Amino acid sequence: MFFRRNQKQTDDGNRTETGATSPVAALGREPGDAIVAALPVDALRRTVDADELGFTSTAMLTPLTGLIGQDRALKALEFGVGMTAHDFNVFVLGPPASGKRTAVKALLTEKSQSRATPPDWVYVTNFEDPMRPDALQLPHGRARAFARGMIAAIDELRAVVPEVFSSEDYHGRRRAIDERFEAVQSSALAALDQKAQARNIAIVRTPQGFAVAPVHDDKVVKPETFAALPEPMRAEKQAQIVAIEAELQAILLQAPAAERKRREALVTLHNDLAKRAVVAALDDLVAGAADIPAAMTYLEAAGQDMIRNIAAFMPGDNTATDAEPVPVRQPADRTRDPRLRRYMVNVLDAKTDVAATGAPVIDELNPSAGNLVGRIEPVQQMGNLLADALVIKGGALHRANGGYLILDARWLLDQPFAWEALKRALKTRELKIELPPAAINAGVPNLLEPQPIPLDVKVFLIGDREIYYKLAAVDPDFDGLFKVQAEFDDSVIRSAETDQLFCGILASLVAKHTLKPVDASGAARMIEEAIRLAGDRDKISIEVGRMSDMLREADYWAGVSKHTTIGRADVARAVQERTERADRMRDVTQEQFSRGMILLDTAGSKVGQINGLSVMQLGDFAFGRPNRITARVRLGSGRVTDIEREVKLGGPLHSKGMLILWGFLAGRYAQDIPLALAASIVFEQSYGGVDGDSASSAELYALLSALADAPLAQSLAVTGSVNQWGEVQAIGGVNEKIEGFFDVCKARGLTGREGVMIPQSNVGNLMLREDVVAEVAAGNFRIYPIATIDDGIALLTGSEAGDASTDGHFAPDTINGRVEARLRMFAERARTFGRNPYDASDGGAAVS
Repeated sequence: MFFRRNQKQTDDGNRTETGATSPVAALGREPGDAIVAALPVDALRRTVDADELGFTSTAMLTPLTGLIGQDRALKALEFGVGMTAHDFNVFVLGPPASGKRTAVKALLTEKSQSRATPPDWVYVTNFEDPMRPDALQLPHGRARAFARGMIAAIDELRAVVPEVFSSEDYHGRRRAIDERFEAVQSSALAALDQKAQARNIAIVRTPQGFAVAPVHDDKVVKPETFAALPEPMRAEKQAQIVAIEAELQAILLQAPAAERKRREALVTLHNDLAKRAVVAALDDLVAGAADIPAAMTYLEAAGQDMIRNIAAFMPGDNTATDAEPVPVRQPADRTRDPRLRRYMVNVLDAKTDVAATGAPVIDELNPSAGNLVGRIEPVQQMGNLLADALVIKGGALHRANGGYLILDARWLLDQPFAWEALKRALKTRELKIELPPAAINAGVPNLLEPQPIPLDVKVFLIGDREIYYKLAAVDPDFDGLFKVQAEFDDSVIRSAETDQLFCGILASLVAKHTLKPVDASGAARMIEEAIRLAGDRDKISIEVGRMSDMLREADYWAGVSKHTTIGRADVARAVQERTERADRMRDVTQEQFSRGMILLDTAGSKVGQINGLSVMQLGDFAFGRPNRITARVRLGSGRVTDIEREVKLGGPLHSKGMLILWGFLAGRYAQDIPLALAASIVFEQSYGGVDGDSASSAELYALLSALADAPLAQSLAVTGSVNQWGEVQAIGGVNEKIEGFFDVCKARGLTGREGVMIPQSNVGNLMLREDVVAEVAAGNFRIYPIATIDDGIALLTGSEAGDASTDGHFAPDTINGRVEARLRMFAERARTFGRNPYDASDGGAAVS
């Protein structure tokens, strides 16, 4: 049964009712009275007894180098290392600062010692095709010595060759060759000259060459004198001259062939001397590389090229002269003398410690495409780009070849072309260095095509869960290349054993960062912070990075306080100072509450109004923020308008909570009648996005209050999601939400009636600040565990929620009975008005 009541505002702003007895007055309780028992103090924060840790200082402990409770992840890593198939690379996922990278490096460093040490790789000139440098494999530790040996050989040739080609032996042998060929021609000319003289004919050298003319009394006959001779005598002499000219021409025609033979003899001389010098210079290298066929092949080709280009080792104009040789004092310079670069060896991958054994473990912190697979960096030489084997730069994959490569997934994906370059190398199982696509698209010529190098590497990609699942969803190659998933947990179950292990980690952090020892009280406080970070009273966080940061800050404050050890007060101050550095926005929000800029009641009671709780996340810092939630109801078409959604401020999870709320109403109160309701619910003064369903219970309380016309206690704030059966479900950020409302109430002055209603299933997550626990212990603040909507509405209104009778209806003097009566009245009025209660003509926006 439902009867209409008139409303008026009381002086304190609460809506009360006239014409009927208040259920609150009838029960003798006020809204917010403890129908549900508040939590005891020991349920609000898990404290650690320092005396139970069994030590006075971490100086007594052996530093722990492993991880706590990561058996599943470590087992997966072991499998990934042991599985030699090339496509069983490992993606290591888990929360930030959980020690993933450290654990991977430690495991790989240990495992690498049992693996064979991979060979070295160098690039050398391909003398047949210099634009395609050859990759040369050398045994471990031999590459740098091989490269130094080539430079030594070049330096030796630079010193020896000028001496060889300026020596008396060389010049003597060269003169002998010149004289031998000159003697042949000279003797032929001398014989012909004698023959000509016997016939009174002279062979005369002129600037234009040789000339043949008659002579008389050892003088050349003048043309006019010769023309005056009798014809028979002149014809005879002319015939003799023609014969001598023919013989002279025959001798002169033999000169080019003789000169060619002379040059060939000189080349043979040069090659002979060059070969001796080159063989002597390369002798040590050849002896040292006798067990490496590929190296011997290269040295043979290099030696032949040195002999052919022996002039490159000469000073000045590259020709052998009689001048004194230029002293060679500086070693071969790979950039200034392009003639000699072709003989140098580019050590692409060699272990810096020749004595080191085992597979390499490379942790690449800048995984750009070039830093991964190598790059080509031409040098400027007299205004031109010079590209040869020496401009090839190896990448992380070259250094890790034969071992393990660790990469950060986020850093890798942030680099252009890096992910594709890595996939291509892993799929083809070879390292091919080439210009990046951006350079090719920009028109940069591909100056070199180095010979690819076989790849044998195991990649460990480290990232968070979001990256892993996104790659698995959008990249079809990902699952085929990274078939092992090693997932690290955020936290582990807390026990006496894990407490001791955690303290061992503290000892290792002290040793690693050279900190002051942590006493037992400080260790206990660190464990408490790890519990809060885990968000579970029965667990402890193992995010080593955050623990390290906190411990180092505590060490600083211990130093400021002149403490010799890090104690509880130092850790507490580190936590406080860190919070104060990050909580500017929280202070701004608190100021807005204090000045009344954000409306929020913490006293009295009101109909259709409740204090909800949300969490603001700013980087690593999160804080709770109370929000006023209001609901209005009227006759309508069964629609609940989510104002946040209508203005595009509500996220999908928030909309889901509103739909569940509607399902609860229909399922509990309107199974046999139309739900002729129009309701609107909103987060007041919310100007950003709202998402999540943790306020759905608060929204339902506000709606029930508006329907039952029952005021809700404003001294309480509410968090928790609700299902269609009216069960209150766990939410996240429970500690921050409680503390956010506590801070507002504390600033206004606690009266003992303030408190927060949380899901009963969240009690195990409580790890509240010590100041909140202290006020609860003093009776000034309360935390209520709520299991059902009925429990919550009873606490908020001070009236019984009411149970359904056998016929499915509720007693009229209960909250549920009043809600049911109001909804039946709406249905009756809708029928009376003669309209379809599901007609949307009321203009409400359905959340369905």
